[in-house]
Amino acid sequence: MITPDAMLGWHDFFVAEAGASAALAGLLFVAISINLTRILEFPQLPARAAEALLALVSVLVIATFALVPRQSYLAFGIEIGVTGLVVWEIQSVALTRTWKGAHPQAKRALRVLANQLPPLPFVLAGGFLVAGHPTGLYWLVPGVLLSFAAGIFGAWILLVEIQR
Repeated sequence: MITPDAMLGWHDFFVAEAGASAALAGLLFVAISINLTRILEFPQLPARAAEALLALVSVLVIATFALVPRQSYLAFGIEIGVTGLVVWEIQSVALTRTWKGAHPQAKRALRVLANQLPPLPFVLAGGFLVAGHPTGLYWLVPGVLLSFAAGIFGAWILLVEIQR
């Protein structure tokens, strides 16, 4: 059962993650804008740019939901779970549309991991919270870290690897 004090101590985490994700997403957006001509030369890269932005924005959305005062844990769990499912669906569509011939075999596993793993802890967190288990909050930490890693990996591809 989730008690009212289950969210104690999480406020600063969510404030920090909202700020960090907004800053990273903004910087990535500017970087994409600067390299837009080069990115558009490769048919798979616009989707990769969207994936990287989505990974970072998903953290911003979840942190924003977490900072809504006095909402129920059921509502918060639904918000997190639905956000995770929507992000997973969009990432899956982007992956399938850009998969064909775009990556050497050795890099495919890393591509799939960076695309598919980040939203899954959010889905788990939402499910646990909806079921009344406060441990769902702890699944947000790997979700945030994986989303940041995916966003940074995508940014690296778009800003550094594209120049090779």
